[in-house]
Parts: sequence; C-alpha cells; structure tokens
Amino acid sequence: MTISLYESSVGMFVPYLRNLSGLLDKASAHAEAQNIDPAVLLNMRLSPTMCSLKQQIAEADRHAVVGCALLAGRVPHGFSDAEPDVSELKSQISEAIEFVQDLPRAEIEAAADKEVAFTFKNGTQRKFTGNRCC
Repeated sequence: MTISLYESSVGMFVPYLRNLSGLLDKASAHAEAQNIDPAVLLNMRLSPTMCSLKQQIAEADRHAVVGCALLAGRVPHGFSDAEPDVSELKSQISEAIEFVQDLPRAEIEAAADKEVAFTFKNGTQRKFTGNRCC
C-alpha cells in the first residue's frame, strides 16, 4: 500500500489547523462569558518553560507552511510580526490552510526522496528526505 505524501502532510495539517481555530473560538467565548481579557488567555502557559498559547499557534502555522512548502519546493508564506489577538490568530490559521492547500499536489507527491532542510527560528537546521519531513 502506497502512502500519499500529500495526504500525510497537507491532509494532516489542514484538519489540525481547523481544530485549532475552533479551539480559539471556544477560548474567546469562555473569555467573554467570564469577563476575561482574551489577551490573558493568549499569553498563558501550562508550564513556565512552555511557549504561550499565541506562540504555540504561530509555530503550528509555521510548521505546516514551512514543511509543506519545502516538499513542494516553494517559498513559505510569511506571517505578520504584529502582536496578534484572537482574530489575527484565526486569520493566520486561515492563511496557513489556504497556502498549503494551494501547493501543487503532484510536486508534493514527487518529493519522497527529495532532501529538504528545515531551519528553526534559532538558526538550527535539520535535514530530512521528503518522506521524513512532516
């Protein structure tokens, strides 16, 4: 049985990002019902060493976009550096979904043996073959 590289990358990221957007809706509704500033929730961490919720959302977007762009041989979509609120985060999630869905399926499918290099924000780079990228 052949596993589709497109389905194991784009096909996995899109539902995950949609769920993340839905969780933001729930967080926003909770904040409103409890009279909490939504920025408080976006800056929360489950542990002191974790990134904030808004940083984790940004990294989820970035990972999906960069991983899929590497497979397709395209330049990744860039996101604003502005301090995001809930609506901006939801917009960024939508942009990430649109970007990965617009990548050519055939190019992603052909990338199984292609060497790609994922560069983290701190400059560290990890090299993978396409079938190990995402």
